[in-house]
Amino acid sequence: MTAHRGNRHGRSEQARRSVLEAADDLLVERGYAQLTIEGIAARAGVAKQTIYRWWQSKTDVLMDAFTTDAREALLPPDTGEVVTDLRLHLRGLAIFLTENDAGAVFRALHGEAQHDAVLAERLRVAHLTRQRALNREPLERAVARGELPDGLDLDLLADTLVGPIYYRVLVTGDPVGADFTDGLVDAALRGLTP
Repeated sequence: MTAHRGNRHGRSEQARRSVLEAADDLLVERGYAQLTIEGIAARAGVAKQTIYRWWQSKTDVLMDAFTTDAREALLPPDTGEVVTDLRLHLRGLAIFLTENDAGAVFRALHGEAQHDAVLAERLRVAHLTRQRALNREPLERAVARGELPDGLDLDLLADTLVGPIYYRVLVTGDPVGADFTDGLVDAALRGLTP
């Protein structure tokens, strides 16, 4: 029995995953400029027309790949203690952006977004808005548990925690290891926790 690759009623999840994985792999191997729909189709084992039926461009494929990976990997933990939650969350974000194929996809999309206002808006809507809400979750839980005081600007605190990670990943290229991310947590929470 052959694998189901999709039909006129919609794409098959197996074929979709193959395309997204192929796009991730090829981006890491060849870079954004050398990535083509033809290459993705060949690597995924699907017809080029199949990709164009589901996505309009390689950027659309990469956006789908990145947002799928982010949804699966960037959920903040809930250990019941804000310092531990934030340390684990920031370490996970740093690893995701620097060591996973998805991080390479994000960096490529972010680079393209500097010249493409439509893509920049798509990144904000499809990923950054959702991720910002997730970054707030450990802080909201900490307020509800009484670990952090009411009335804090949680958006500002979340941005203070994750902003330096994005800055190093996208601008300076400096390392974002556990010592760095743990230091961000310690500095941001100094004087806020009992």
